[in-house]
Amino acid sequence: MFPCRVAAVAEKLARSLRFLTPRPRGWAAAGNLLQRRNVPLKLQLSRQMASSGARGGKGDSSVLVRIVGLSALGAGVYVYKTLKEDKQRFNDRVEAMAMKSQDMKSTSEVGAASQATKAEPRLTTAEQGAPETDPSARPECPSHAPFLLIGGGTAAFAAARSIRARDPGARVLIISEDPDLPYMRPPLSKELWFSEDPNVTETLRFKQWNGKERSIYFQPPSFYVPARDLPYTENGGVAVLSGKKVVHMDVRGSVVKLDDGTQISYDKCLIATGGSPRNLPAIERAGKDVHQRLTLFRKIEDFRALEKISREVKSITIIGGGFLGSELACALGRKVQARGLEVIQMFPENGNMGKVLPEYLSNWTTDKVKREGVNVMPNAVVKSVCVCGNRLVIKLKDGRKVETDHIVAAVGLEPNVELAKSAGLEVDSDFGGFRVNAELQARSNIWVAGDAACFYDIKLGRRRVEHHDHAVVSGRLAGENMTGAAKPYWHQSMFWSDLGPDVGYEAIGLVDSSLPTVGVFAKATAKDTPKSATEQSGTGIRSESETEAEASEITISASSPSTPQVPKQGEDYGKGVIFYIRDKVVVGIVLWNIFNRMPIARKVRCFLSIDEWLAHLSSSSVMYAAYVGSNRTSQSSRIHFHRKLWLSTLDSSIFTGDFLSCL
Repeated sequence: MFPCRVAAVAEKLARSLRFLTPRPRGWAAAGNLLQRRNVPLKLQLSRQMASSGARGGKGDSSVLVRIVGLSALGAGVYVYKTLKEDKQRFNDRVEAMAMKSQDMKSTSEVGAASQATKAEPRLTTAEQGAPETDPSARPECPSHAPFLLIGGGTAAFAAARSIRARDPGARVLIISEDPDLPYMRPPLSKELWFSEDPNVTETLRFKQWNGKERSIYFQPPSFYVPARDLPYTENGGVAVLSGKKVVHMDVRGSVVKLDDGTQISYDKCLIATGGSPRNLPAIERAGKDVHQRLTLFRKIEDFRALEKISREVKSITIIGGGFLGSELACALGRKVQARGLEVIQMFPENGNMGKVLPEYLSNWTTDKVKREGVNVMPNAVVKSVCVCGNRLVIKLKDGRKVETDHIVAAVGLEPNVELAKSAGLEVDSDFGGFRVNAELQARSNIWVAGDAACFYDIKLGRRRVEHHDHAVVSGRLAGENMTGAAKPYWHQSMFWSDLGPDVGYEAIGLVDSSLPTVGVFAKATAKDTPKSATEQSGTGIRSESETEAEASEITISASSPSTPQVPKQGEDYGKGVIFYIRDKVVVGIVLWNIFNRMPIARKVRCFLSIDEWLAHLSSSSVMYAAYVGSNRTSQSSRIHFHRKLWLSTLDSSIFTGDFLSCL
């Protein structure tokens, strides 16, 4: 190969030099013709090198010799180097193919062994060496979890329960930053505050509105398997690593890293990190002395701290007029007369829950909160907060000042998406939270549920929901999909809020006060309260029964009055149904002091037009109805119906008959 390349290079040089070397004029044409036709190329090259007739003499010939020699030497070096590298690459490739063949053989053997032993858990060297009879020698954290759930809230627990229901032998590991076992959050702002047990902050047991007592925890400690024993349990189980935080997630390697440096691999993972309470910028800018008198209400420890504070201070101010702020205001308002506590609630809206309820119902709710002993301050925007003397001073943008001893900020939730960066997961720019598909899937083996999930609703588009029932439903669905169900999120979760045991509501869909609404109301009875609803359903956490029921299973009691009473002055909103309209279609429903009818609302929403509803209204002669074109419409624009009520002619499959039979 080397001589061939040298000859080729020499031939090319000869051809080029033939035109560059000068010759005598006389025989140029004939000589060149003779050279081209009769004289071999190598002989021509040797003659040109040896000729002394060219200009420059022997000096030019020696230069040409050097050029040819160096070119030949370079070509030789190049050929040698190329052959050496090709040989090395060939050897490397042969070695790699041999190793790959060996790995495939080993993997096949391991897979067969794993299938024969029913997928025994992966163990570290320490775990393999630890005798099963000595659990204390096992590491605290298992090195591998087939099902890893990040977050210890409602969504994670619902997912764990769903996984175990579909796969009884599954091993599920919950990693929770919270020091407590999974618990329900709604009682923290509702029933726990009405307990008469002086040790309620320790026992965390409460009486539901129906009088039945239960714990805030979903399950007792005996329900869970110790984390160190999870790989060794024959029938699997659910383990909780409390007080641990996942700080890094390697999606490709299917490994997470904890804040203490521990690494845990997984087969399938659920992110249910929930959210953290938002703070006001005015409070964030304040000093440390203000932060020490601030509660961002979210966890059990926040309830314990605020309950203790409410017995020690004279004034508490709640900032926020939504669900949490209004519930806490009513709960603390009960202490006003008993302990002489001053409770102030301020918010920028015109009334309580002004972003959800129509203006007329928001105003009614504000009056209800005031009757609980709360000093309600609407249209209040916080400008700054400081400490003056021994009290906090809240300055509002309109110039008003409020003095208080402690502040509770209830201004919304910020989804916890810190893992998005290390995991390479997408965060929705509009709604926040991890962006997932209709199956709540972010990657092939990663799902997201609860407050942190921005999911695609097949009826209402992309959404993110921050309610207990959504955490239950989305967690359950994620658990099913983690075990191969591949179901889309079709179920419409509900949410509820109770202003004490006497007034409450349940809602579903898009409930936004900026949408047009239609409201139908009647006089409430003693049975139209949250307390009565829990007595009927047997549970204070209404979503536990509502999410399992179907509309066909709901029956109307024969003892229910067939003719609702027209409300008198001051009783306008005892109970009723509010419909939220978008593009002439019902997209949201609020059941005001009407309970255990949510399956009917799920049947109605999104396929009944407002024209059909108004036609039923006029034909059925509803006793009192309100149509509000927008949140700013005055009360005088409502439509009133005071004819004789007759519902027997309505089709029972039409929601009008079902709902109005509840009125």
